Amino acid sequence: MLLSPSVDTLSDVTTDSSDWLRIGTWNLEGRWSAEHADVVAELDCDLWLLTEVPTGLQLDGVAVHVGDELMAPGKHWAGVAARRQLSPLPDPHPASAACTVDGLYVCSSILPWPLAGGLWPWGPTDHVGRMKQAVEQIGKALAAQVSIWGGDWNTPLVGSLQGFSRAAQACVIQEVDRLGLQVPTQELPHRNDVHASIDHIAVPEGWGFNFAGGRRVGAALSDHDPYWTELATG
Repeated sequence: MLLSPSVDTLSDVTTDSSDWLRIGTWNLEGRWSAEHADVVAELDCDLWLLTEVPTGLQLDGVAVHVGDELMAPGKHWAGVAARRQLSPLPDPHPASAACTVDGLYVCSSILPWPLAGGLWPWGPTDHVGRMKQAVEQIGKALAAQVSIWGGDWNTPLVGSLQGFSRAAQACVIQEVDRLGLQVPTQELPHRNDVHASIDHIAVPEGWGFNFAGGRRVGAALSDHDPYWTELATG
């Protein structure tokens, strides 16, 4: 089941097919199966910003880089998978993974969630303080180059914030704005049909996008749906 898309017609963007990039994000919840592989193949992304990545993940014809830190036995906090040339970089934050892909700085992150408690072992004990520290630390790495950033940000950027924090949301939005990024996924629906998505893809403001969408998956695969966007990078 496809989720309702957000569409930008790219009326002012002139590009050829070589300028197009399809980026996806998915919290795998530490799981992998033939069904997961089918979803990834169906969505046909050039680049994936993955979170809760099972150890040892391999994708046919795709390079995979994961962050050093384990979220729990058997899964990394974050990873990046790309069809194009990938060069690993140091993690900008323990819950992130970073690399360059064709000269672009790419970062996948889990940001702190409101009830993380001791499951978020870095920074202040309060949620807003944790969010502020995490996005500022990641932002320092992204600021010096053309960057793609995404993953499980654990906050909607628009709409209802029931169960979330407006102050924590503001930390993320301010950092995205400071970095000169846009978030094509921000208006896509969460699977609970109450919130907008908490899984995001942020790209430079100068890039146009003609489509952003999601794919509804069953709880047996993940408690998060995958999302993607098609972009004109030229």
